Amino acid sequence: QVQLVESGGGSVQAGGSLRLSCVASGDTGSRYYMAWFRQAPGKEREGVAAIIVGGGTTYYVDSVKGRFTISHDNAKKTLYLQMNSLKPEDSAMYYCAADTMYPVLTDAQALHKRVYNYWGRGTQVTVSS
Repeated sequence: QVQLVESGGGSVQAGGSLRLSCVASGDTGSRYYMAWFRQAPGKEREGVAAIIVGGGTTYYVDSVKGRFTISHDNAKKTLYLQMNSLKPEDSAMYYCAADTMYPVLTDAQALHKRVYNYWGRGTQVTVSS
């Protein structure tokens, strides 16, 4: 079992920054995928960024490239999402997720909710114009 706990959400004005954190506990193994997803009211859950823990490769949805950075601290078992130049359309509940089932994913799969088997409860991000 793996537990994921997010923090760092909040309310900011457009152009501002936030850093989300997700602490993982339990047996994750040494190489696995972790990702950030977001879901706005009435919309589908969307993959924002993913990383191979133990590998380093990162993936981003086009709408956040150049503004968001995903990273992982192995010693702290913590996933981060640095969000800069925030826009009102970035407002959503942000979820941390881990995939411990599939060792290799395509680029598209890495940002698809279907492959992730552990989820946090989410942290709210609100960006005002």
